[in-house]
Amino acid sequence: MMANPHRNPTAATTRMQLFERNSEVDRLALALERARTPEEALPLQVSLSWYLRQRDNPRAHELCTRARAWMARQPTPAPWRDATARLLLVEAETQWLRSDFDSATAAALSALQVFQSVDNHGGCADCHGVLVSVYSSAGDLPQRDNALASAVACARLANDAQRVDYYEANQARYAAMRDVQLSNAQWRLRFPDDMADVHPAVSASVYTYFAVRNYNTGNFGGALEHFNQAFEAACASGQLLCAVVAAVNAGGTYVVLNDHDAALEWLQQGLELARPTGWAVASGPCLRQMGEVMRAMGRLEAAQSLLEEAMQVYQPLRNSRNFTMVLTALGDLALTRGDYPKALEHFRLQAERAQHLAQTDLAMEGQLGIANTLLDMGQDAEAQKLAAGAWHLAENQGAVLHAISALRLLARVHGGRGHHDAATECLEKALETARTVDGYLIPSDLLFALAQEYARAGRYAEAYAMSIQASAARERVLNQEASNRATAIQVRLGTERSRAEGEHHRRQAEAEARRAELLQQSSDTLALLGTIGQEITSQLDKEHVFAAIERHVHGLLDASSFAIYLMDADGQGLTSVYDIEEGVRLPSDHVRLDDAQSFGARCVRERRELLIDFSDPTQTPNYIPDTLITVSALFAPLTIAERVLGVMTIQSTKAHAYAENERLIFRTLCAYTAIALDNAVAYTHLRDAKDQLVVQEKLAALGSLVAGVAHELNTPIGNSLLTASTLQQNTTALEAAAASGTMRRSTLSDYIASTQEGLTLVIRGLQSAGGLVQSFKQVAVDRATEQRRTFELLRTSQEVIATLQRTVQIAGHRLLVDIPADITLDGYPGPYGQVLTNLINNALLHAFGSRKGGTMQLQAQRLRSAHVEVRFSDDGVGIAAENLTRIFDPFFTTKMGQGGSGLGMSISYNIVTSLFGGEFEVSSSPGMGSCFVMRLPLEAPQHAAADPLIHRH
Repeated sequence: MMANPHRNPTAATTRMQLFERNSEVDRLALALERARTPEEALPLQVSLSWYLRQRDNPRAHELCTRARAWMARQPTPAPWRDATARLLLVEAETQWLRSDFDSATAAALSALQVFQSVDNHGGCADCHGVLVSVYSSAGDLPQRDNALASAVACARLANDAQRVDYYEANQARYAAMRDVQLSNAQWRLRFPDDMADVHPAVSASVYTYFAVRNYNTGNFGGALEHFNQAFEAACASGQLLCAVVAAVNAGGTYVVLNDHDAALEWLQQGLELARPTGWAVASGPCLRQMGEVMRAMGRLEAAQSLLEEAMQVYQPLRNSRNFTMVLTALGDLALTRGDYPKALEHFRLQAERAQHLAQTDLAMEGQLGIANTLLDMGQDAEAQKLAAGAWHLAENQGAVLHAISALRLLARVHGGRGHHDAATECLEKALETARTVDGYLIPSDLLFALAQEYARAGRYAEAYAMSIQASAARERVLNQEASNRATAIQVRLGTERSRAEGEHHRRQAEAEARRAELLQQSSDTLALLGTIGQEITSQLDKEHVFAAIERHVHGLLDASSFAIYLMDADGQGLTSVYDIEEGVRLPSDHVRLDDAQSFGARCVRERRELLIDFSDPTQTPNYIPDTLITVSALFAPLTIAERVLGVMTIQSTKAHAYAENERLIFRTLCAYTAIALDNAVAYTHLRDAKDQLVVQEKLAALGSLVAGVAHELNTPIGNSLLTASTLQQNTTALEAAAASGTMRRSTLSDYIASTQEGLTLVIRGLQSAGGLVQSFKQVAVDRATEQRRTFELLRTSQEVIATLQRTVQIAGHRLLVDIPADITLDGYPGPYGQVLTNLINNALLHAFGSRKGGTMQLQAQRLRSAHVEVRFSDDGVGIAAENLTRIFDPFFTTKMGQGGSGLGMSISYNIVTSLFGGEFEVSSSPGMGSCFVMRLPLEAPQHAAADPLIHRH
C-alpha cells in the first residue's frame, strides 16, 4: 500500500520529544539540507524549529516562518493541522522567552485548540507546559499549578512516560520550594536516584528537583552534585534556560558555603549562555547572583550596578520569584551600606511578593531582613518578634540556614538589652545547628560572638577555646585569596566588556547587515564545500582533480574563465595544465616567474591572493590573444606548507564579481586543490617506486629461474655428452682395428652392444632435457604474458617447483607435494606460479633461519562449491602475532636489506583475491610454523583486456 504523503508531518510531530539530544538535532539538520521536496522538508523544519527553540531561537523562528509560508500556499491546509499547532507552540515559547506573556498565552491556547481537534494529547501536554512557564514568570502561581496538573493529565492520556516524568519532576520541585517536609512525603520515592539511562530532557528536571530538595534540607554537597548533573543534562538536550538556572543555583549554593571562587565560575558559565539570548528569564538570575557575590566580597559599587541591571532586566517579570530575590539582594546591599529606609523598603516589598508567590524560603528571608533593619534602627521589640517568628518557621521547614540567621539575630536583640544568658543560649543553638550542615564553613564572627558572651559570663576557659576556633575560622576565610582574585577579575572583565560592547556595537552597526548576509551565504555553502573537498581530495589523478574543480567552480562562482598553472620543475616558470574558457579547453600557456606583466607570476612571487578589477583605469590588462575580455579576476597561490605548487585563477566578464564571500569560497577550493594535487604527485611517485620494486622482484625471480634451468639441464646434458664421448672413443678404436686387420667378430659385437646402450642413454638424457626445456618454456611464457588458459594444478605446480628445486636442496630443506592429478583450473598459470614461487622463497628466507632439515608441504583438495583449496605450510619458526595482520601490506618485511622487498606477499594477495577472485589467509604461532591457504574458484572471473589487475606492471 502506498503511504499518504500528507500524513508524514503529523506523524513526525506527534512523536516529538519535549527536548532532544544534540546528536539527533544535528541529524535532523543534515536531513533537512538533503531534502528534495517541500513536502519532505516540512516535517524536518517543524521538528527542528521545536528542538531549536532554546538552542538557537532565531534559527527556530526562521524555520517556523518558512514552514508557515509554504503551508499557507497549499490549497488544503487540513493535513498540516498538527504541524501548524506545533509551530504555534514554538511561537508561544518564543514570546514567553521575550517576556511577552499575553502573546505567549494567546499562541499557546491557539495551539491547544488545534491539538485537541486532532486528539494529540502529547501536544496538549506541551501547550500546558508552556503555559506553566508563562504563569510562573508572571507570578500567577495558582494558574501555574493548574496548568502543570493539566500537563501531567494530558501526558498520561498520551501514554507518554517521559512527559509524565518531566512534568511531575517540576511539580515536585515547586512543592519542595513551598514546603520541603511535605514534598518529601509525596515525592521522595517517585524518581530513581540513578538517572544515567534516562533521556536528558527528563533527567535535567529530575536532577533539579533533587538539588532543590537537598538545598532546602541543608545537604549542600548533594545539591551541588545534582545542580551539576542538571546543567550537563540540560546542555545535552538543548534546555538552555534550565542550564542557566542550574548554573545560577550552583553558584548560589557555593555562596552559602563561602566558596566565592567556585560561585563566580558557575555564574560565569550561566552568563555566557544567557547574555547572547537577551532573555530576562536567563540573564536576570545571573546578574542578581553575581551582585550578591560582589556584596559579600565588599565590592558594593559593583554589586549595586549588577543588581540595578538585574532590576531593569526583570521589569517584565515583576511577579516572578527571581524578581523577589533581586529585592532581597538590594535590601541586603542597602543594609550593608547603612541605608536603612531603603533596606526596609526593599525587604517589605520582598516579603510581600514572597507571600504572594507562596515561597516560604523567600518569606523567611524577608522577615529576617526587616528584623535586621529594625534592630539597626533601634526598634528591638519589633525586631525580636519578627526574628522569633522566622526561627519557628525555619525550624518547622527544616531550613537550617534560616534558623541559624534567626538565632543570631535573636542573640543580637538579647545582647543589646543586656540579657546575656539568653544571647548565649541563642548563639549556642546557632552553633549547634551550623555544625549539622555538611561542608558549611562556620563564620568566625559567630564564634567570636559566642566567645565574648562566655567571657562576660566568666566562663573564661570556654571563651578561650571558642576564641581559638574563631581565629582558625577567620584564618581560613582570610586565606581564600583565590576567591578575592576571581572576584576582582570578574569585576574587571565585566567593566571592560560593558565598555567594549558599546564601542563594538557602534563600529559594527553599518557592517551588520552585510556581515549577516555573508554569514548566511557561508552557512548555506559550508556543507557543500565540505562535500566538494572530500570529492576533490579523494582523487589521485590530476585530470580528475582538474575536472572536479572546474565543475564545482562553475557551480559556486561566476567564472567565464578558469585556469590552473603549475610550477615548472626548475622553479623558473608556470605552465597552464588546465585552461577552460566558456567550456572550451584552451592550449597550454607558459609564463616566466619574473614576468612583470603576469598576474599569475606575481601571485606566486608574492604568495598572496590577488583580486584584479580591470574596470579600474589604473589596472593594465594582460590578455592572452584570442581569449575573452574579462573584467574581474581572482588569483590565489596553490600552497602546501611553505611549498608553492602553482596558481589557480578564475575570471569573469562582470565587474566586481568577487566579494568577500566568493573569495572565501575560492580560497577553500584552492586549499582543496593544492592538497589533491600534492596527493596526486605523491601517489604517482609511490606508484612508480612500487612498479620499480615489482620489476626488480620479477628480474630477481627470472634470475632464479635461469639458475634453476641451468642446474636442471646440466645433469641430463652432461650425461649425454659423456656417453657420446665414450661412443666416439669406441668408434675410433674400432676404426683402428679394422685398418690394421685385427678386428674380431667379438670386438664388433661388443662395439654394437655398447653403442646401442650408449645411444639409449643419450636419447634418454636428451629427452629429459627436452622435457625440462618445454616445462621451463611454459613457465616463462606464463610469467611473461599472464595468459589465461586451462591448466592442471599438479603439473603447473611441479613445473614451478622444478625451477626452484636446486635452491631448496642447497638450503638443506625438502618440499613435499600432495596434489590430486585430476584438479584442473581455468585461470592464469603464470600468476599462480608467481604466488607459489613467492611462498617458497618466503619460507626459505624467513621460516628456517640458519637451520637445515626444514620441511615444506604443498597440498590441494577440491571443495564442494567449485573451488579448490591450496595449502602451503612449513615447520619453521612461525610469524609473530603483531606481524600477522600486516603480512600482506605492501613493503612490509622483517628482512629489509637482507633479501626481502616487502612486496612478495602483497603481490600474491592481489593475484589471489583480485585476479583469481579467491581468498588468501595465513595462520601461524611462534615456533609452530606457518600455513598459507588459498581458496581459488575452478574458473577465474573474466577481466577486461585493459584490466589493471591483469596488466599491473
